[in-house]
Amino acid sequence: MQNARILKAVVSCTSYVPPLNGLDMNPEKLELLVTREMPYGKYKGRLIADLPGQYLNWFAREGFPSGELGSLLALMHEIDHNGLSELLDPLRKRQRPFRP
Repeated sequence: MQNARILKAVVSCTSYVPPLNGLDMNPEKLELLVTREMPYGKYKGRLIADLPGQYLNWFAREGFPSGELGSLLALMHEIDHNGLSELLDPLRKRQRPFRP
């Protein structure tokens, strides 16, 4: 039931999404996951939404960085860990640039 509410909110990008394990899943943060790139490390330049699960798990064990990057990585970890990554697909489709 909660997955259906999350999906509906992601697709509409206007509805309120309840926090997942205390993490803020507002539409703006979800959109950042599919637009913001990892600024450093092994996966520099890769979208946060495309980071491998084992990399996100490493951050969860060792500690997320402070600031916005850390909160986005923590959010993506929760989404990935709970098998909800495909809920970002509608947002990915919206972000594709127009090519004539």
